[in-house]
Amino acid sequence: MAAKDDAVELEVGDRTVRLSHPDRVYFPARGETKLDLARYYLAVGDGIVRALRERPCMLHRFPSGVSGEKVHQKRVPHGAPPWLETVRVHFPRYNRHADELCVTELAHVIWAVQMSTVEFHPWNSRRADTERPDEWRIDLDPGPECDFARVRRVAHVAQEVLAELGATGWPKTSGGDGLHVYVRIEPRWGFQEVRRAALAFALEVERRAPDDVTTTWWRKDRDPARVFVDYNQNTRDHTIASAYSVRGVPEATVSTPITWDEIDEVEPRECTIATVPERFAKLGDLHEGIDEAVYSLETLLEWADRDGLEVKD
Repeated sequence: MAAKDDAVELEVGDRTVRLSHPDRVYFPARGETKLDLARYYLAVGDGIVRALRERPCMLHRFPSGVSGEKVHQKRVPHGAPPWLETVRVHFPRYNRHADELCVTELAHVIWAVQMSTVEFHPWNSRRADTERPDEWRIDLDPGPECDFARVRRVAHVAQEVLAELGATGWPKTSGGDGLHVYVRIEPRWGFQEVRRAALAFALEVERRAPDDVTTTWWRKDRDPARVFVDYNQNTRDHTIASAYSVRGVPEATVSTPITWDEIDEVEPRECTIATVPERFAKLGDLHEGIDEAVYSLETLLEWADRDGLEVKD
């Protein structure tokens, strides 16, 4: 790493990425800087690239740090390096398109950090066919009066249902107060059918834990002490923070892969850019096998048909 004026140059594989304003404080709770953020992503490189690989990716940028303005950026700006890769996606509602970042190597991630990106929000489909998801996302989203003990209980119910389906779930902290579980699926169905399957799963979890779970669509109508099993995260162009993504909060929490055995002991607020690199060095990427554990949605779609479920775009 060589200094250059008010910048540093980072060697990332075969690329050199210039990082301007490396000493700018991004996370005020402990004082981590833009350079600390880049070093974090370098430390978990295999994991973040696996989580983002070949997916359209929205960037959540904080040009002056997380205490300042937040910018949601879909389009890669003009002047990006020629080695950056993109994927074009269409937004039918507005009849527009965007060339979004498509990560295939770690230098793409560090370039995004140079552009002040803190959070990475990928689609659940890949560049080969952006209209057919290969990832089903289960978002256990606690209400404002829900404690994490209840989230843990619901996660165990979700694990139970997944096991009965023969599906492998890959849990992670959200970087906030909830948990996410990802399931690789065959890219045979469009977003609407994946969302129907996700709703059928959510309703089954609610049936088994009616005192802990809600699937009520409107936030104002939900019990604030329950966990919302958010099937809506499988809607087209809806995104959530990827595995290993830092969150735009002062404490620099990280959406961190965990094992099912850790559900009852993990403290999400302790998973930060200060702690996750050591964990990654010790455990490796706990989602490493996700691409080999592919599930078919047929049973869940049969449940959706049985229950007469319909979802709207």
